[in-house]
Amino acid sequence: MKAMVYHEYGLPDVLRLEEVAKPAPGDNEVLIKVVAASINDWDWQLLQGIPFANRMMAGLFRPKKIKILGSDIAGRIEAAGKNAKRFRPGDEVFGDLSGAGFGGFAEYVCAPEDALTLKPVGMTFEQAAAVPQAGLLALQGLVKGHVQQAHTVLINGASGGAGSFAVQIAKSVGAEVTGVCRTQKLDFVRSLGADHVIDYTREDFTRNGQTYDLILDMEAYHSVFDYRRALNAGGRYVAAGGPTANIVQVIFLGAWISLTSSKKMGLLLLKANRGLSEIIKLIENGEVKPVIDKCFPLGEAPDAMRYFGEGRKMGKVVITLE
Repeated sequence: MKAMVYHEYGLPDVLRLEEVAKPAPGDNEVLIKVVAASINDWDWQLLQGIPFANRMMAGLFRPKKIKILGSDIAGRIEAAGKNAKRFRPGDEVFGDLSGAGFGGFAEYVCAPEDALTLKPVGMTFEQAAAVPQAGLLALQGLVKGHVQQAHTVLINGASGGAGSFAVQIAKSVGAEVTGVCRTQKLDFVRSLGADHVIDYTREDFTRNGQTYDLILDMEAYHSVFDYRRALNAGGRYVAAGGPTANIVQVIFLGAWISLTSSKKMGLLLLKANRGLSEIIKLIENGEVKPVIDKCFPLGEAPDAMRYFGEGRKMGKVVITLE
């Protein structure tokens, strides 16, 4: 089978389209014919071997345990192991394989049954592949932040994959949403339903005097004390992404702020595939739509990764295999 493989850490040019052995499912696994896979920040970081913790998972000096990236996939069940009973060949499924060794940038991949969910009939494979990590980062982050109707919610990084879901989900519960992004993406964030937009190249939302009940942060490029200033009394800050140094600050200083004030600050640890049924309901009800910026065929995965890493995307970048 064809797969996009990398043998060293680096930029997208290290990716190679190669012929590799087709995997065989274990007793509790299924074999999936991949139709679409989306790119996430985790893929981008694993490609470069950053932060260092990712090398502990993939390989210290070069990729060993993970040689094929891609966690979010959608496809058809091809075969099942002897103990796998949930799905039958031909079933259309999707899910996050980050807990099962990645491998989605390939024609076939094996995964445990519990990493997969049946794809709704009305959802395309491309849309389904765009959902798992980004949609659940948004959903779990908003739940952790106790979002409620009439809450004022700021989404930092509102134009990205997770941010685009977060804006829509927050609006679905009746929150007043402010989206933060760069100049070229303001109209896109408005189109998602944001009530207000802030251009971070022209305005620092932590210093403009506005405060919020919840800040869901996909970027985390400010200090925790800046975020604290932008919270209402009793407000919550949830970091769902960002540089390692800032995340460490959220973990330790955020915990101190939470103990010594009414403002709560914390880090979201994504629980893979937990809450997919809720996302499906929101999509089927028309309250949320997966937004796909561009699709690239598997052979153009280096270009897809490059486009992703340049920060130009609005919504998700998807790799297609059919």
